Parts: sequence; C-alpha cells; structure tokens
Amino acid sequence: MEYFTSTSKPSRRAVDCVIIGIYERGKLGVAADDINSASKGEVRRLIKSGDLSSELGQSAVLTKLAGVKAHRIVVVGLGKSSAFGARQFRKAVAAAATVITKTRAKQVLNGLMLETVAKTSRYYLARHTAEAFGEILYRFNKMKSGRQPAASPLKKIGYAIAKQADAADITRGAKHGDAIAAGVSLAKDLGNLPANVCTPSYLARTAKKLATGNAKLTTKVLNEAEMKRLGMRSLLSVSAGTEEAPKLIVMQYKGGGSNKPVVLVGKGVTFDAGGISLKPGPGMDEMKFDMCGAAGVIGVMATVVQLKLPINLVVVVPTVENMPSGTATRPGDIVKSMSGQTIEVLNTDAEGRLILCDALTYSRRFKPAAVVDVATLTGACVIALGAHRSAVMSNDDALRAELVAAGERSEDLAWPMPLGEEYAEQLKSNFADMANIGGRHGGAVTAACFLEKFADGLTWAHMDIAGTAWNSGTKKGATGRPVPLLAEMLLARCRALP
Repeated sequence: MEYFTSTSKPSRRAVDCVIIGIYERGKLGVAADDINSASKGEVRRLIKSGDLSSELGQSAVLTKLAGVKAHRIVVVGLGKSSAFGARQFRKAVAAAATVITKTRAKQVLNGLMLETVAKTSRYYLARHTAEAFGEILYRFNKMKSGRQPAASPLKKIGYAIAKQADAADITRGAKHGDAIAAGVSLAKDLGNLPANVCTPSYLARTAKKLATGNAKLTTKVLNEAEMKRLGMRSLLSVSAGTEEAPKLIVMQYKGGGSNKPVVLVGKGVTFDAGGISLKPGPGMDEMKFDMCGAAGVIGVMATVVQLKLPINLVVVVPTVENMPSGTATRPGDIVKSMSGQTIEVLNTDAEGRLILCDALTYSRRFKPAAVVDVATLTGACVIALGAHRSAVMSNDDALRAELVAAGERSEDLAWPMPLGEEYAEQLKSNFADMANIGGRHGGAVTAACFLEKFADGLTWAHMDIAGTAWNSGTKKGATGRPVPLLAEMLLARCRALP
C-alpha cells in the first residue's frame, strides 16, 4: 500500500473516494463541512431527508456530487462528538473501508484525519487508519478451490491534514501501521491454516523464510534429539503421542547494538486434542488456533524486520502437536524440565505450560532485558475477561504496566491480573516439585504461577490470549492479536514513537 498526505481541501482532491463524517444531531465533521459547502448544502439536505445516519459506523456512498472533484464520497456516522475517541475513530474508518473495498476505488483520502479525537495524536490516527484498512482488506482464501473474487484495486491511502507540520508524524504513523498490519496478516494466515498444513515443520519453514536475505535476522530450528540433549523433557512429553516431530524455533534479530534483547516466547501447539485427557468433540476443530501465541510472536518479528527497528529481539517458539496414542504421556506421569524441576502431569490438556516452561529456561541464555510469553493458555481466562482483553501477569510491576499501557495506546487491549503464593499453593504435588494444574479456581492465575516458577531472576510477563486470539461462530478466524500491542511495546522501547 502507498500512503500520501494532502493539505488541499477534500472537495478539491480528484481522488476516487473521500471519507467524511457526521456527528449526532447533524453536526458536520471538518471534511463533511467542506464537502457540504462545495456541493451547495447537499450533505445537509441528505441528513435532513434521513438518507445519511450519524450512528457510529453507519455509512453511505455518494457519487458525482456537484462542486466536488472526487468521484465518490463515503459518509460515515461518528456518533457523539463528545465521545469520539481512538476506538470510535478506528470503527468509523473500518466501516468506511468496508464500503470502499466493494467499489473499484484505487485511491482514497481519509478526511476523518481532520477531526479532533480525544487523547489521540495525528501519528496514532494515521496508524489506526493503516491498520483498519489492513484488517478490512485481509482475505483468507488459500484453501479454497475455484476462481476467487478479485482483490480490491485499492493502492493508495491519503491523509487529509490541516498543516504541513503534521506530515512527518502522519507519514511515520502510516509506515508503522502498514508494518503492523503485515505482521497481523501473517499471524492470521498461520492461525487460519488447518493443522494438517500448519504443522511444527511448517512454522519452522515460515520462520526460516523470514530470515532469508536479511543480515540482521537469523533463524535456527532445534530438533527432537537436540532438545533431548538439553533436557527439555517437559516439552517433549507433550509431543510423545504424535508422529509430528516437535521443533524449537529460535529467531534472533540484531538491530540494537550491544543492548540486551527482548525475548518473546510463543506457544505453538499446532493442534491440541488434549492428549489422553481428550477434549470434548464439539469445537475441537478450533484447537488449530492453539498456536496463535507462536503466530503472534512470529508476526511481531515480521513487523520489526519490515521497519528495521533499532532493537534486539529474540523470538522463541516451542511447537508441538498434542495427540492421544499408546505412547502419549499419561495423567500421573512425572517429567523433568530443562530447569531440573519435576512436574506431575495431572492433566495432559494443560500442555501449553509444559512446553513454555522449557522455552523460558532456554531463553535465559540470551541474558534478556525482558521476557514475555504469549499463549492461548486457559479457558479460565476466557471466562474472566471474555474476548475483549488479553490477560497480563508479571513478576515485575513496571513490565506489567508497560504492556497494559501499550495495549491502551494500540487499541489492542489487555488487563492486569495477579500472581501470589496463595495461588501457587494450589500447584503442590505429593510426588513431584509441582503439579501442572491447580484446580478449577483461579485457573488463569495458577497457570501463570506455574510459569513463574521457571522465570525466577528474569524480568518476565505472561500474556494469556485464549479469549482474544481468534473469533468463533460465523466470523471464525484468527485475529492476529497481540501483534499490535507487542509492536507498540517494542516501538516505545527503541524510541521510534513521536
């Protein structure tokens, strides 16, 4: 996608489409007021006749307005002007983009950039615009046969600006938003692929492909024999029942000189049948999404590579299948982790923590500034927070606050949840150093407490994305979260934000 800025009045730009907005009670947005004046009151007449709605996200297309050079005007409702914030802006842009992608428009000018949006800079408005268009333009047709619908011809997105001084920040926001949208799309593609295609080996090939021709990025993949030599018996206990070989993917991006790296660890269970603790049949197809943590951190790496950020980043992906068979780990088995701690496996469906704990131990070798693990870990998190916010638990208050704040700025929302000895007590085992589950109560927290036992001495955070990584029902599909949140954190860390 190409991006440009324009200080011309929207009515004077000969583009295929201009986006304008109207607020509740017929109040015109800045661009809408300009279009209304140029068309001698046509916008107000259509509002009065009821043909245009101010309800947030409602949209309509006007064509060939007299006095206006653009071929199309997309009018989108903005709701109450007093409540128009970043979230409402993004929803309005997405609504307009949905309409535009159904036309043959090749270039669009976003007149909503001229609005005053509460607590949101021009940079973030530009970024939200690029990300919203990326979201609407995304299609997953890789597994469908026959002729597919033609892709949208949209090639250019313009930003209407009041003064040239805003151009630099807006251009930066568009560039960052474009790269984040690319990372989100990659994460979605990986999540949406079926488990018979997106295997541990497929994830490994994808990670290697990202490193091809890039001097700053290297990818290595550890096989089962190498993991055995490292003592990763906890990780390997999960893959014991499948013929699919496990992998440990390690991606190292060196753009920050001698600075300590940030390490992102992503859970990569490419299909989770539950093992011997077999999951119920209904909805089991969605367990192909149990690698969305891995997809997310690989997507973040794609964003960082595209932007050539001045930061050191390591992505570690333990990836396996969890299947039942005669060789599968049984409930009651005890395994020894890479850290030397022993684990009583009371439930083989609590497998994500068993692969993550060895990956956390492995990440110590990079002497990280911070480690963040990302996982579709617990159904309990879905019950607690639903599909709206990812959970953040951490042994470091500053890191937890950093992640939650990054979520607020990026509109990829998260929420802090506790840790504590009172929860960790639930993991006690009569036969091993710990059990891998702690009962029904506080399940999202006890899962994090389990991982905390392998993060001693690290500045560490855990993100449970079980509720946010994919949608169910008629809109079934991966969301690409938390790529925007993690990208925001990294942008802030390397001072790439205006």
